[in-house]
Amino acid sequence: MKFVPKVKSKKIEVTDTCTAIEYPKGDKDIWGSVIKLNGRYPLKGFTVNQKCKELVYFISGKGKLVVDNKTIYVKKGDQVVINPGEKFYWEGKFVMFMPCAPAWYSEQHKEVE
Repeated sequence: MKFVPKVKSKKIEVTDTCTAIEYPKGDKDIWGSVIKLNGRYPLKGFTVNQKCKELVYFISGKGKLVVDNKTIYVKKGDQVVINPGEKFYWEGKFVMFMPCAPAWYSEQHKEVE
């Protein structure tokens, strides 16, 4: 078992519209964070994870997710899986819990046109 109390979490201002609260566990198999979005991420274009699969649960709010040019509208209680290699962006005002497997790391995360 690995336990990370809230006092050990790290708040990261990703952009002006996106904040991540990370819970470092030192585990290469899985990683999780709480993401707060108020606008668009990335600010332009798309983002893609080359290795990590994201499971996203929407805690509150609503907005949209565009994956490979397909738009879905999301709200509190919805869940979505984004597979490695899929280009996507988020837009709206919501809070989501996002575990990734294998563990997310910045070198595999790219912004693309």
